[in-house]
Amino acid sequence: MSEGNISYKPTDGLCYDPSEPLYWDEAALAKEVERVFEVCHGCRMCFKYCDSFPKLFDFVDSYDGDVRKVTVAQTEQVMDACFQCKLCEVQCPYTPRDQHEFLLDFPKLVHRYQAIRKKKTGFTLQDRVLGDPDLSGKLARASFGVANAMNRVALHRWFMEKAIGIHRDKELPDFAGETFEAWANKQGRLVDGPSKALPAPGEPDGKPPVEAVLFQTCYVQNNEPDVGKDCLEVLDANQVGVQCVKGLACCGMPRWEHGDLDSLRSQAKTNLDKLMPFVEQGAKVLVINPTCSMMLRREYPELLEGADRARAEKLAEATMDVSEFLWSLRKEERFNTDFKSTPGDTVAYHAPCHLRAQAVGFKGRDLIRKIPGVKPKTVMECCGHDGTYAMRVDGFEPSIRIGQKAFDGMADPGAEVWATDCPLAAIQFKQHAGRKPMHPLGILARAYKEDGFPTKLPAEEE
Repeated sequence: MSEGNISYKPTDGLCYDPSEPLYWDEAALAKEVERVFEVCHGCRMCFKYCDSFPKLFDFVDSYDGDVRKVTVAQTEQVMDACFQCKLCEVQCPYTPRDQHEFLLDFPKLVHRYQAIRKKKTGFTLQDRVLGDPDLSGKLARASFGVANAMNRVALHRWFMEKAIGIHRDKELPDFAGETFEAWANKQGRLVDGPSKALPAPGEPDGKPPVEAVLFQTCYVQNNEPDVGKDCLEVLDANQVGVQCVKGLACCGMPRWEHGDLDSLRSQAKTNLDKLMPFVEQGAKVLVINPTCSMMLRREYPELLEGADRARAEKLAEATMDVSEFLWSLRKEERFNTDFKSTPGDTVAYHAPCHLRAQAVGFKGRDLIRKIPGVKPKTVMECCGHDGTYAMRVDGFEPSIRIGQKAFDGMADPGAEVWATDCPLAAIQFKQHAGRKPMHPLGILARAYKEDGFPTKLPAEEE
């Protein structure tokens, strides 16, 4: 290999498309790893996010700035420290998004690295357990509450740590006895798969036109159905014709963060089969968790192949964050501002990383501003949870350190209520900052009620 300067421009090994044979070429990957390390070493803008960059910079500095001397084992450390928050891609000035000639996307490079490695080594028990939250939910419900109880038993948590690498001190969410889907079915809100057609807009069926379907996410489905119920309640209050779809799968991010492309594609295919009939009729797909909306909107069109990729591109166009959709109605007459109680003058609002990655703004925060007198305080720092990272033995303690600025930022003495669009971030704040944020639509759902919050608002004048 030449010992001359390393060009910042893409090598012939650049590939972000797993459908291409080049993507899986280890020699091609090695060229891009060296180039990207050189660019990042020369820039150093991303020193403050995950531990990938501090590790990389320390290694390179120990070799007097020669990235070629970074070892295979050290490269693995750099890649394993990335938890896909995407903030480096958000801040990087050299990305394909910015049409820069360097075409640098560090998170995608890490995904490629992990996928190639897992193709060689296979998947661990931890990969399989943490990568399938839907199966975990089914098994937990089959235990009739025993799983929730055992998650609080020290001996059982020690065993979990040794067997599957879930840190013994990580606060785990309870599994709901009744899924969101089961509740929605009882309420007559569940559409039975792709074979059941939606009523056409304006059809005189006594119900509002179905303009949207809810992608509740596996977390709301299995752990916190109340978040989904609040979202439906608010959408109903704003006269949005919305239904729920039977049989949706996890968005696939837990699989993909462990390099399992085949399982991700299988889950994505299930979701495409369920959602596309509604999209073809003009319905929007409203997603509760920013990670999941990012997957449907940004990742599916790039990770799937063939006909599924074409379908994914259409799904991406129809996908919106649920708060983003509601905000789009703010100038319509149906937009409901009849709030009857208030969370207080100040609400501490955390902006999730994967919402920032979508560049759609913070519409949940903006919706909270619609409550009279409320001024949200915005915190932009990463909370450190990031998928399954904070659950793992290797990620638990770093996640606390990484999230500390967010914890400190939310701790405003004037903010009795905290908010975040990400339910996993809410868990992180509850454990390490002492207060669990609400979803913005959960705040709206309560503010529409006189007894939602202790402080009532004066009635609107006629």
